[in-house]
Amino acid sequence: MKFKSLMTAVALAATALGALAADQGVEVQSAWARATVKGQMATGAFMTLTAKEDTTLVGVASSVAGVAQVHEMKMDAGVMKMAEVKGGLVLPAGKAVELKPGGYHLMLMDLKAPLAKDSSVPVTLLFKDAKGVESKLELTLPVAVMAPGGMAKPAAMDHSMHGNMPAK
Repeated sequence: MKFKSLMTAVALAATALGALAADQGVEVQSAWARATVKGQMATGAFMTLTAKEDTTLVGVASSVAGVAQVHEMKMDAGVMKMAEVKGGLVLPAGKAVELKPGGYHLMLMDLKAPLAKDSSVPVTLLFKDAKGVESKLELTLPVAVMAPGGMAKPAAMDHSMHGNMPAK
């Protein structure tokens, strides 16, 4: 019963935050941060952002992390690399921009304590619109092991390129 109450509270908070974000020009959906284990010093946070007008996500901060940045993972010469997005992440007007594992995401580094599943973390997003006006958006993200509503099991993958593994 306690878990159901907690999940209801998280759902209501997420709905309220989405409405608040929309009032400020950026709608936030499906926001969450990945849980960590003891000794883990970094994790990712994920969400979908939709701006009413051309806007740039220029910064991120969180009291749970010594460093917070917008990052991108991408293939470079056959190697997956992750790096900070310099100059900010462009949010074109009306177009949903997904921050997800394996792509654009928020990195919370130099964590002050592990992030426990079913807890929450504060995150502040800093935006700059096309006129150069800055705005902040305060969020409280639920902490989970996988995306809320995520798949129960991974999709089947074709590993035939590994040589001795048959293709399905």
